[in-house]
Amino acid sequence: MAFYILKRLALMIPTLFGVMLLTFVVTQFVPGGPVEQLLAQMEGLGEGGEVAGGVSIYRGDSGLDSERIEHLKELYGFDKPPLQRFIAMMKNYLVFDFGSSYYYHQSVVELVVSRMPVSMSLGLWSFIIVYGVCIPLGIKKAVNDGSRFDIISSTAILVGYAIPGFVLAIALIVLFGGGSFWNIFPLRGIVSDGWSEMGFIQKILDYLWHMVLPITSSAVGSLAVMTMLTKNSFLEEIRKQYVVTARAKGLSETQVLYKHVFRNGIIPIITGFPGYFIAAFFTGSLLIETIFSLDGMGLLAYQSVLNRDYPVVLGTLYFFTIIGLFSRMLSDLSYVIVDPRISFDSAE
Repeated sequence: MAFYILKRLALMIPTLFGVMLLTFVVTQFVPGGPVEQLLAQMEGLGEGGEVAGGVSIYRGDSGLDSERIEHLKELYGFDKPPLQRFIAMMKNYLVFDFGSSYYYHQSVVELVVSRMPVSMSLGLWSFIIVYGVCIPLGIKKAVNDGSRFDIISSTAILVGYAIPGFVLAIALIVLFGGGSFWNIFPLRGIVSDGWSEMGFIQKILDYLWHMVLPITSSAVGSLAVMTMLTKNSFLEEIRKQYVVTARAKGLSETQVLYKHVFRNGIIPIITGFPGYFIAAFFTGSLLIETIFSLDGMGLLAYQSVLNRDYPVVLGTLYFFTIIGLFSRMLSDLSYVIVDPRISFDSAE
C-alpha cells in the first residue's frame, strides 16, 4: 500500500507538469493577450480588445510608440522568452506564489479566497442534499423495484435530470423570485446587505433564505445519476446468492438489507465520496452564479479567461489540478478502506 501511494504521488509530478505546460503553450497563441487588452483600452477599442490571430501588437502608426509598447510588455513579463517565463512561473508555483491578477490588481490567492465562500456554499449544500436524498431513495427503489413508487420516482428524477440547471434556475426565478408570480426568495448574493448587524439566528435564516433557489438549481440535475447508481448497485446485490442464503437462515428483510446487502451495495457510492466532497468546496457553476449574481469560482474562471488574466487562469488551474489528483488517489484508496477484499499489493 505504501509503495502504491508513493508511486501515485510520483506520477502526479509529470501529470501536473504536462497540464501546466500544455495550458501555458495554448495561452501563447490565443489572440488578445493582456498587452493587447490594455492597448485596446488605451486606444478606445473597448474592453474586449480582441486582436485577430497573427496580428502584431505594434501600434506605432496609431499613436503608441514602440518604446511604450516594450514597457507594457516588460510590465506583464512578456519581454522574456516563453521558456524562461514558464520556468520562472513553475518555480513560483512550487511555493504557491501565484502572483497578482492583471485585471483585478490583487493577489491571486486573496482573489480566490474571497470567491471561495460562494462556491463552497453551493457545492457543500448540493453535496449534502444529493447524498442525503439519493442513498435512501435509491435503496427504497431497489427494494421496491418495478413498483408504482419506483416508476413514479424514476420518472420524476429523470425529468429533473433532463432539465438543464440554468433553465430550472430561470423557471424558479419566474415562479418564486418576483418574475411573474410570487416574490418569495432574493435573487442576489448569499446574504442581505444588513447581514452583519443581524442576530445569530437571523444570520443563519437569511443565509439559508438566499441559498434556496441556487442550491435547488444546482442539486436537482445530480439527483438522477446518484439515485440510479444507488438503486442499480443495491439491486445487483439483492439478486445475489448470499442474499437467498441469508433469507433461508430466517433473517428478516431488514437484517438482510442492512447487515449484508448494505455494506456491499454502498461500495460504488462511497468510493466516489472523497472526490465529490473535495470538488464541492472548490468548483463553481458559471451559469448558476451568473443567473443569481453570485461571485464564485465559476464566474471568476470565466471572467479570467475572457480578460486574458493569465495569473488567475494558470494559478487556479495549478491549484485545482493538485486537488483533483489527490481526490482521485483518495477515491482509489477508499476502495481498500470500504472493501478489505481489494488490495493494491499486486501493484507493488
